[in-house]
Amino acid sequence: MAEIRRCSQTCEEKQSGEEGLIEAAPLPTSLPKTQLAILLLVQMPEQLTASVIYPFVNQLVMSTGITGGDDRKTGYYAGLIESLYYAVEAVTILQWGRVSDHIGRKPVILVGLFGITLSIVSFGFSNKFWMIILSRCAQGALNGNIGVVKSAMTEITDASNMTRAFAWLPLAWSTGYTLGFLIGGVLSDPATKWPNSVGRYPLFHRYPYFLPCIVSASVSISSWIITLLFFKESSSKNRTVSHGDNTKKLAMRAATIHDKPADTQVDVLPRMLNEAEIASPVSTSLESTRTNFRSILIPGVIIPVLHYGLLSFVDQCMLVLMPLMYSTSRSLGGLGFSSTTIGLVMTIWTMLNGTIQVYAFPRLLRRFGPKRLYITSFAFFLITFSTYPLMNYMARRKMEAGMWLILCVQLGAYIVAYNTYSCIILYVNNGAPSRDLLGATNGLAQTLGSMMRAVGPITVSSLFALSLQKNLIGGTAVYWIMCTIVILVLGFSTYLPKSLT
Repeated sequence: MAEIRRCSQTCEEKQSGEEGLIEAAPLPTSLPKTQLAILLLVQMPEQLTASVIYPFVNQLVMSTGITGGDDRKTGYYAGLIESLYYAVEAVTILQWGRVSDHIGRKPVILVGLFGITLSIVSFGFSNKFWMIILSRCAQGALNGNIGVVKSAMTEITDASNMTRAFAWLPLAWSTGYTLGFLIGGVLSDPATKWPNSVGRYPLFHRYPYFLPCIVSASVSISSWIITLLFFKESSSKNRTVSHGDNTKKLAMRAATIHDKPADTQVDVLPRMLNEAEIASPVSTSLESTRTNFRSILIPGVIIPVLHYGLLSFVDQCMLVLMPLMYSTSRSLGGLGFSSTTIGLVMTIWTMLNGTIQVYAFPRLLRRFGPKRLYITSFAFFLITFSTYPLMNYMARRKMEAGMWLILCVQLGAYIVAYNTYSCIILYVNNGAPSRDLLGATNGLAQTLGSMMRAVGPITVSSLFALSLQKNLIGGTAVYWIMCTIVILVLGFSTYLPKSLT
């Protein structure tokens, strides 16, 4: 009986100790939904204002007279307008990230939203080519929010919920693109479309593309107001925290330790001491003085940043090829779609892509891990590029059902390939040496990404034209060149860390 009682007592103590350890184990943190929603709302206007010009940019270029009546030159000038935005952004976005490390994320976000608003309104009033160029350059120069938003999202989340938060980013991007395509297509030249209502106002006759631009600006200024009123500064370096309040909170937590088993106390006390050190304003000040831009020039940052740039190049080439190939006549290797059909296809794709990413990415990441998911998803770009010549083959032989089936396969593969963005963003943020350098790290990534997005349209458009003019591989050389680039990037992917630490 004595042995039974001792065994029972031992079991009870062991169970009590296990309960204490379970209580001390960290649980998944719920997402800060309000702050996350504001950051996603901040991100959306960039894609909206960037894409709203696509439905009417060719007509706008021709209306300026810059082509001298030769409409074959329109594509060159339209491509220049599209590329300049990313080129100027590449020069300035790193500086915005570094500024946000010093003055906080919120001020930079507000400046960016206000800059977008002014530049897109200016674009709507532009009826000379030089005015268009200046407005587009201003939009790229004043908008540094994409890198700052990623830094802020990292700061408001932790390891247990960060992947779920970043899975929402593609939805914000897709929503911006979707609204941009719709607003630009439906509201451009409203005086001609609705002569009995909007056509009564001379403003819309003189500036036929002002209406879609002012509607886009209203979305941006609404985001500015919401951010000003409700967003809380996420950077701990620029957030005012009382040292006395921190001490009081730690003391209150220390008072609860007696109610926990001894094993739990040993586990909790070192954590509290670490938190006290982190919370100390003296420690924060010393740490801030040690931060240096050179600190991010390490393999853990450089490799993911290079991948982000390569991904941006490949993705931008794909985005440029879609309307370019879809609109080209079937005899020249395209599908011969109208602008309405192209807009509808791209709108449906962006809507599906954003929705699927939110629900699929966290599950896929848990199952495959970041490296396997990145490599597998990137490989789907091989499908997106290789299906172009197959679609044209079916279109020329009037196999319409087969053409649309392959088109759906292409768009589905493109959705899978988009998982790469969320993966590489996690790698970039994970590689930052400290939270004080998140802005600089994301700024560096976005700088390279913007540079590659500026190069992508010119490169792939030239390859497309050269393939047709020289009849290289039956006019399909551009697609096989892009497939080769994808394979090379996949080889470079082996240098990524296997897991996030």
